[in-house]
Amino acid sequence: MMTEGFTIRRTTAADWREIRELRLEMLHDTPLAFGETFDAALAHDEAEWTMRGARGTHEHSIVVVAIAPSGRWVGTMGGYVPDEATGALLVGVYVAPDYRGGAAGVTDALLSRIEDWALTESGRLTLHVHEHNDRARAAYEHRGFAATGVTAPYDLDPTTRELEMVKQLTTS
Repeated sequence: MMTEGFTIRRTTAADWREIRELRLEMLHDTPLAFGETFDAALAHDEAEWTMRGARGTHEHSIVVVAIAPSGRWVGTMGGYVPDEATGALLVGVYVAPDYRGGAAGVTDALLSRIEDWALTESGRLTLHVHEHNDRARAAYEHRGFAATGVTAPYDLDPTTRELEMVKQLTTS
């Protein structure tokens, strides 16, 4: 899929180098948005990164990336189905700072691909966002997600919480 100024596509195992680079950027930029530390990610070997890239092609999961014309990876989102009750779960959301905002279109293009996939899995898309990640919460609310009131301890700091948000999906 080509949009204005970037391409959206699924990841593959062959993308492991780019996946590693983008993941490290993500963890450096917004560490509380992910359940992994920068140091833990640095320690992963090529096999781990290859496995992560292959998630873009697995059944009941998806990982998509936005790639600028220069070849730079500027955003990513993933989804998987942990269980039937949860349905589709949005994970690994990141857009590079210079590609954020509605005008850039990266977030909406990535989310659109995830929502299309999620419609094949369930009628809703669930996510978890750190209670102190106000920018992300606002972005999700703007795109139709609503807090459910369900919270869980954040894996890296159980004194803080992750908030569950859900968006009911419909076919256009």
